[in-house]
Amino acid sequence: MKKIVAKEEYCMGCRLCEVYCATKNSKSKDIIKTFKSEAGKLLSAIFVEEKEHITFAIQCRHCEDAPCVYSCLTGAMYKTDKGVVLHNKEKCVGCWMCIMVCPFGVIKPDLNIKKIASKCDLCLDKEVPACVENCPNEALVIINK
Repeated sequence: MKKIVAKEEYCMGCRLCEVYCATKNSKSKDIIKTFKSEAGKLLSAIFVEEKEHITFAIQCRHCEDAPCVYSCLTGAMYKTDKGVVLHNKEKCVGCWMCIMVCPFGVIKPDLNIKKIASKCDLCLDKEVPACVENCPNEALVIINK
């Protein structure tokens, strides 16, 4: 299974991981169109944490024993046979139990549609996730576990 690992010693806090994640998950998939026409509606599935001079990106860890999956009342949060935790927006009722139990605080509510949307899916449709691909300092790397 693929995992994204953040190397805080290389992160410079540029937030390009957030920008490219939001673009990849936008309607247009174009960085300019995304930020001109969809601003205010964008959600990134990766977040840059800052504490003084230390910054690093954090996203879903696709936990082996994923509390979000076990607490989901409708089965909208589920785990694939490859260990990737995904979210089915069609089944979601917006109870936000997954948000409450996530030990990393990386599942965010989409207040535009009242359902959970900001959840890393490892960009399964791409060879390399958008955040990793566009990290200029290689602070985000993909490993196979």
